[in-house]
Amino acid sequence: MATLTISSKYQVAIPKEIREALHLTPGQKVQVIAYEDRLELIPVQPLHRMKGFLEGIDTEVPREGDRV
Repeated sequence: MATLTISSKYQVAIPKEIREALHLTPGQKVQVIAYEDRLELIPVQPLHRMKGFLEGIDTEVPREGDRV
């Protein structure tokens, strides 16, 4: 598990092994979510990289009668 330190300006540096594993690049946007007692950092992906990520998902789910 990697750790980081919050600077006096409340800045953090993401450890190299995490940056490489997630293919993060300088200037890339990251969403920050406070969830219970932790922070979650979620890399924002360009829309063109999201193409096809739901391929193969089961769309046959029970629906209420007024939903199409």
